[in-house]
Amino acid sequence: MKLVKMSLAAAMLMGVSAFAVDNVKISGDAQIVYGTWDADTFGYNGFIGKDGELFDKDSSAADAAMHLNVSADLLPGISAGASYTMVSTLGLENNFVSNVWASSHTTKNLTTNGNNYAGPLGGAKVENSSWFNEAWAAITLGKTTAKVGRMALDTPLAFTETWSVEQNTFEAAVLLNQDLPDTTLVAAYVGNGNGTEWFGDSPLFGPGTSTSDVYQTGLAYTGIVNANGAFTTYGTDGAYAFGIVNNSVKPLTVQAWYYDVTRMAQAYWIQADLNMEGILLGAQYTNVDAGDFVSGLEDNTAYAVMAGFATDAFTIKASYSSVDDAAGVGAGWNTATNWSTAQSKLYTEAWWNYGYIAMPDATSFNITGEASLSGFDLGAYYTSVSNDTMTTHEVNELTITAGTQLLGALDATLAYINTDAKDQNNGDAYNSVQAYLTLNF
Repeated sequence: MKLVKMSLAAAMLMGVSAFAVDNVKISGDAQIVYGTWDADTFGYNGFIGKDGELFDKDSSAADAAMHLNVSADLLPGISAGASYTMVSTLGLENNFVSNVWASSHTTKNLTTNGNNYAGPLGGAKVENSSWFNEAWAAITLGKTTAKVGRMALDTPLAFTETWSVEQNTFEAAVLLNQDLPDTTLVAAYVGNGNGTEWFGDSPLFGPGTSTSDVYQTGLAYTGIVNANGAFTTYGTDGAYAFGIVNNSVKPLTVQAWYYDVTRMAQAYWIQADLNMEGILLGAQYTNVDAGDFVSGLEDNTAYAVMAGFATDAFTIKASYSSVDDAAGVGAGWNTATNWSTAQSKLYTEAWWNYGYIAMPDATSFNITGEASLSGFDLGAYYTSVSNDTMTTHEVNELTITAGTQLLGALDATLAYINTDAKDQNNGDAYNSVQAYLTLNF
C-alpha cells in the first residue's frame, strides 16, 4: 500500500470541500522576529553572568512562525473556521541567537544534550511547537449569532494578544444579538484558554504550571502561550462575560462589560470613545474584585482618559490613567495571560513593557505620535509609570518604530526601545532593537 503524504493546507481544504461549501476563504502569514538588548540580567547572558550587548548571540532572541486560516459557509446561516499555528526556531538558537521569542517552545535532553543553548537547563534542545489555535462553528438566525469552539476573543479584560508570533485563544461559547438599533449584546462562557494566566494555578501569581520550561527559566523573550499551545481550565471553573456596545449617538461609542471568573473574581469595565472630525476623546473605568480568590484581597479600581487628533497623515494622542492603592491585584489587565506581564487595554499601555500600568497604585501617562511619510509608517511612543506602593514597578519607556511594505505583501518593521525600569537590569536603563518581517498571503 502506498502512503500518501498531504500538506496541512490540502488537508484543511479537503475537509471543507467535502461539504460542497461556499465562500471558502484561505489566508495566513509567515513571520520572522528578532530582538536584541544590552541589559545584563536577561535571558542566556543573564544566566551566565555576561554583560548584555546589542546583536550579541547571548543577548538576542529569534523565532519564525506560520499561521494558516480557513473559513467557509457550510449551509445557509452556518459557518465554520479553523486556524493552525506553527512556531519554529529554524535552528537559530544554536547558531545565531541563544534565546527564543515564543513561550510555547519546550526542551528535551535537559541534562544530556551538549548543545550550547540553555546552559542553566543542562544544555537543552529547543522543540518546535504547533497547535490549532482556532476551530469553531457558528450559526446565524436573523440578527443573532451563536459561535462555539476554539476562537480568538476581543473583550476589555479577556482578549487575544496579537503582538507576537504566538497568540492566546479560548475555548468558548459566544452569543451575539443586534436586534436593537446600533447595539450589540454579547454573552459568553469561557471554559478553557491557552494563555499563561495564573488564576487558579499554582504557584500563586504565576507563572502557571502549564507554561513551558523555556518560559519559566526566562529564556523565552516573551510569554503569551502555554507549552505547545496547551489549553487548560480558565481560572478554576471557567468564566462568564456579558457586554453591550452602543453607537446610537454618533460619533460616540459606549460599551459596558461584566465578568465573573467562577469562584475567583468579579470585574466590570465601562468605556466611552468619541471620534468627531479627527477629534479623539475617551474615558475608561474598571474594577476588579479578587476577594473570592485570596481571602483579604481588596478590590481595585482604575480609570483612564485620552485626548487626541487624527488625520489621514498623522495621529497624536495623550492619555492618563490611575489605579487606586487598595491591597488587591490591580485593575485593567488581561486575565488571559500572566498577571505580571499581561497587556492592558487602558489607553496608557506601553508599546513593549506590559504589566506596569494596571498594578495597584500605578499612575501613568502616555504620549503617542504616528505618521505616514513617503511609504513609511512612523511611530513614537512614550510611557511613564510611577508607583508609591509597589515602588519597584515603575518604568519609563521610549519606543520609536518605522515600518513599510515591500513587494506588496511583505510587511517590515524596525523598533528601537529604551527602557528605564526599577525591576529590570538592576534598575539601569537599557536599549533594545527589534525587527519584524511578515509575509501575508
